[in-house]
Amino acid sequence: MRGPHNILRLIRTGATLERTGAMGLILDEMKAPNALRVVLRTLAWPFRWLGEEGDPNMPPAPRALNALGPAYIKFGQILSTRPDVVGAEVAMQLRVLQDKLPPFPVEIAKKMVKEELGRPVEEVYSEFSEPLAAASIAQVHKARLSETGEDVAVKVLRPNVEKAFRRDIDAFYFAAKVIEFLSPSSRRLRPTDVVAHFEGVVMGELDLRLEASAASEFADNTKDDAGFTLPEVKWGYSGRRVMTMGWAEGISLADTEALDLAGHDRTELGARVLQLFLSHALRDGYFHADMHHGNLKVAANGDIIAYDFGIMGNIDEYTRRVYAEILYGFIRKDYRRVAEVHFEAGYVPADREVEEFARALRAVGEPIFGMDATRISMAKLLAYLFEVTERFGMETRTELILLQRTMVVVEGVARSLDPHINIWEVARPVVEDYIKTNLGPKAALRDFAKTAKVLGRFGPRLPGLVEAALVAQANPKPIPQPKRRLKDIAIGGAVGAAAVAAAWTATNIH
Repeated sequence: MRGPHNILRLIRTGATLERTGAMGLILDEMKAPNALRVVLRTLAWPFRWLGEEGDPNMPPAPRALNALGPAYIKFGQILSTRPDVVGAEVAMQLRVLQDKLPPFPVEIAKKMVKEELGRPVEEVYSEFSEPLAAASIAQVHKARLSETGEDVAVKVLRPNVEKAFRRDIDAFYFAAKVIEFLSPSSRRLRPTDVVAHFEGVVMGELDLRLEASAASEFADNTKDDAGFTLPEVKWGYSGRRVMTMGWAEGISLADTEALDLAGHDRTELGARVLQLFLSHALRDGYFHADMHHGNLKVAANGDIIAYDFGIMGNIDEYTRRVYAEILYGFIRKDYRRVAEVHFEAGYVPADREVEEFARALRAVGEPIFGMDATRISMAKLLAYLFEVTERFGMETRTELILLQRTMVVVEGVARSLDPHINIWEVARPVVEDYIKTNLGPKAALRDFAKTAKVLGRFGPRLPGLVEAALVAQANPKPIPQPKRRLKDIAIGGAVGAAAVAAAWTATNIH
């Protein structure tokens, strides 16, 4: 229930933010009004003793979220994709948030495997290791299948993690509603949608069958991609709380020294990582949205191996075309076309001037492209673009945020492999190929064929549908209003007043 009982959780959250120094940083980054800043910090100070101290060796924002527990750690990871909400510095801190927690005992993991698969662990696996990695939602063990002798990775959910996450998500929704109520200007950033996105990501990760399905779909899409492989899902050894996949043997992309010793070409690897991501996003509309070093390895034959499919991105065909045109426009320095694309997609309100928006985009692009190739940064471009779109009243596009954030992460991986990489030159062939394939005459004919196919299915029904719509428009029916007794109105007013009072209290404390 998203109600006033969440105030205690928000008090603890605010106290921890204040005690770790994160509150001041976040308020600065969000450019909070001075009056609000004074009120929040004054009210939070007396409750500092309720807050967690956290690890003093960590930056303030990840320090606070680490101290608050798994749900906050995961929420911090999601917020790292939203520099438009929390500010660039906080987003950067959260991007390196260590999603590492103490593992739970291997005996508990074995018990959960037995309950999920219906067979003792010793019968399923001839070997089952201690946990190799423990995160906020699950931990991973290396095992060997009894039937085939194949090495596999077994992912097991933390005990009772679903209940813990649902409780904290409740508090997040309550806080978002309060923020929207007390600060109408914040609605442009869609706080409730941010929490809803977080809930969707987490709920997907809490059912490992969905992650296995995502891995399987991703493998189907990418099976013909040269130099890219995925571990195979072992469906017969997987369930809601347990997932078994083939073991990914290779060198982490973070270990550049080991890559050099193994004779891998880091320049080629950096370019391949970036081009693979763009190809998956534009060609398939389905991409690995957590492509950091820890989720990427290089096999002995040079193939890039991706794993951990808890966060996947999905964009529809129209949005892919919009994104490709925006990227292509920047690559060609055609700022007028970039501006037109924003208006055509409805991203910028129609009452704004296209020419004025194009000039603002030129101010974004020219300083970037005037840099030396080694300093051209997608991260800087997106940071500047956020500023411009905010000024022109563009609402946050939740379908693009994850894509943009992943692009920044992939850029970081590519630069760690090759510090001299020219991001735009590497991206150009993939984007140009997509533009030629999907925005030329052939694409128009393909779209027309799809439209004709749909009309063919519904053709016999079209006259009736049109007639029914015209009749409904000519004779609109009044919407019946439920009768409300005076007692009901009084109760509703009292509940509403109590909710407003609780929201005000919670927000000021938080």
